[in-house]
Amino acid sequence: MSQWPLLLTGIAIGVALVGALGGVVSERRAAVVLTTAGCLAAALAFIAGVGMIFGAGSGDRFLWSFPVFGSIAIGTTPLGGIFACISALVYVPTSLYSLRYLERYRPEYSARAFACWYCVLLAAIIALFVCRDVISFFVIWEIVAIASAALVAYEWRRERNVRAAFIMLAMSEAGTIAAVVAMLLARAGSGSLHFGAPAAAISQAAAWAIFILSFFGFGVKAGLLPVNSWLPRAHPVAPGNVSALLSGVILNLGVYGIVLVNSELVPVRYAGEGVVVLVIGAASALIGILYATIEDDLKTMLAYSSVENLGIAVTALGVAFVFTAEHQTLFAALGFAAAVYHVLNHSAYKALLFLGAATLDAKLGGRSMNRLGGLIRVLPVTAALFFVGVLGIAAIPPLNGFVSEWLTFQALLRAVELSPLGLRVVFALCGATLALTAALAVTCFVKAFGMTFLGRPRTPLPAVDEAARAMKFGMALLALECILLGVLPTYVLPAISHGAADLLGPDTITAALVPPFFKPTAAPNPLPSDFVATFHALGAQIGRGAPGRGWVVMLRGGSANPVVFAMSTTYLLFIIALLLAIAYAVVRLASRTRRTSRSPAWSGGLSPVLPEMTYTATGFSNPVRVIFDAVFNPTEVENERDTIYQHFRSAIRRKREDVFWSDRILSVPIERATLRMAALLARMHHGRLPAYVGYALGTLLLVLAIVTFA
Repeated sequence: MSQWPLLLTGIAIGVALVGALGGVVSERRAAVVLTTAGCLAAALAFIAGVGMIFGAGSGDRFLWSFPVFGSIAIGTTPLGGIFACISALVYVPTSLYSLRYLERYRPEYSARAFACWYCVLLAAIIALFVCRDVISFFVIWEIVAIASAALVAYEWRRERNVRAAFIMLAMSEAGTIAAVVAMLLARAGSGSLHFGAPAAAISQAAAWAIFILSFFGFGVKAGLLPVNSWLPRAHPVAPGNVSALLSGVILNLGVYGIVLVNSELVPVRYAGEGVVVLVIGAASALIGILYATIEDDLKTMLAYSSVENLGIAVTALGVAFVFTAEHQTLFAALGFAAAVYHVLNHSAYKALLFLGAATLDAKLGGRSMNRLGGLIRVLPVTAALFFVGVLGIAAIPPLNGFVSEWLTFQALLRAVELSPLGLRVVFALCGATLALTAALAVTCFVKAFGMTFLGRPRTPLPAVDEAARAMKFGMALLALECILLGVLPTYVLPAISHGAADLLGPDTITAALVPPFFKPTAAPNPLPSDFVATFHALGAQIGRGAPGRGWVVMLRGGSANPVVFAMSTTYLLFIIALLLAIAYAVVRLASRTRRTSRSPAWSGGLSPVLPEMTYTATGFSNPVRVIFDAVFNPTEVENERDTIYQHFRSAIRRKREDVFWSDRILSVPIERATLRMAALLARMHHGRLPAYVGYALGTLLLVLAIVTFA
């Protein structure tokens, strides 16, 4: 069989490494080299990924053999192809955007250094998806960690940037150690570190150890609670295009690692493992969106939103793990499809939103939503593209976020097919948590768009013009991805089904869909013909001549729930366009028959309306802060009141500092304990010689006791 996807992957890696040589060209040409190499390498990786998904040239090749570590192997897998395509779909538009975006850092920072690390990161990411042994996988994993940390610390003259990169790298290393141990345990007894080697029998304790270590080890990279405190620190300080890569590409690597270990190397055997994934995913989603809703800084808000979206994807993955353990492959496939689809969707709209935030930062020199407003008048194209991303992330049909969240809720509703009552309760609670998360997400991004682009500016804004053509084109590509992923789900889901063939079986995901334009016997366990005919009579037969599987996604229930759920964002697009056209025509007709007049906005008898009278982002989100104050539990660092004659209050100064939930339960207690221990040890260094002699004598007696009684 032809190995062209593997060969094309090698060429893509080579092109990216050549692009890394942009560090030796002039500063003026470095951005051109970055854009050219980034777009070409990512495009080649996408083509290779498509080949991997559809099984062209699958298989492993051994390169070198070492006495202790075994053989280094590379190969293509459908799972690797899925994540290669997702990464490429973000890297191409981000590389185009970077062509002009890097100009804002000249001459203070080197574009050559950025181009070098940017292309090294791309080469490592592409290589990661063809690594087929433990050694090569984690060598490339380390390169990804170092390159991404270097990009976060690009503005190295700022202490905050360097500190955020250090925390990111330190937490990544801790997660890597846990993941390495998990993979070594998974390969223990097989006699080989090769992923494709037959797995040895593993005890229940070892299976749980592998799961916990791999889930939380790779969960650091995926931004899951409680090991995600690096995420809201790294995003605000990183360049805007790097933030797009962090959310659109780097976080996905954590999901890839979790699936690789717990689906391919050691498939999940116990429903409890899936429950852990479900609960952590749902908690991450809720906590992430709560912090995003109250945040004023646009990039920090998007960082917390990434925690939320990866939580949704991991929740769907937990559904897949539970049904896998319960030997219900059809519903496991539905959960896996929802997880992968949401990862894909999040990569598209979050990269778009980060690039939009980067454009605002570059043009205005700030990202505080409390100080913005009315930007749609001066940046209409940026506002329109940002709005597409907002619709996608808020799961408004027919955009892409709606499809994957709909699939996730449908997967959770399959809890009726589970026998244990405890599992049903967990599914119900996680479903309710995601429902609350979805509602808060709409609130959050209504605030983000409304307070940034609508209304009146709350501070004087400098005279600005639209972003450069390359920047707008990069954002437009991502906006187009959001639209296509939303209105054409029946073309995306079969591709995901091919990508999951090695893990779930061939066409398992598409078998979970009722094909409305095919014969009922085309899928196993067909529904009654009159039942399917009813849906045809309701309009599912419309578009029978369309290529592929039609334009309606229909999910069939099992024996306990034989209801069919149907959704078509394709038809929704036409319906919404028709309704908007009718509304526009009615308004235009009414404006011709009635005279309209314009008057200044009424402001309680005051004129004109001052910017200080308008709603701020903080005011908009204050109800959420009040209701969930127990979750935020902010620290009050200043509370002063100035009064005149002890009666009339003239000024109140109150400053509250939000401490992220995972920091409060994990990092802060460890930090305080470490400081207390350091203070205790510091007391021992008092300069008294007799005490030092006593320390040495005590240590000697302790060693002698251990040697004697051991």
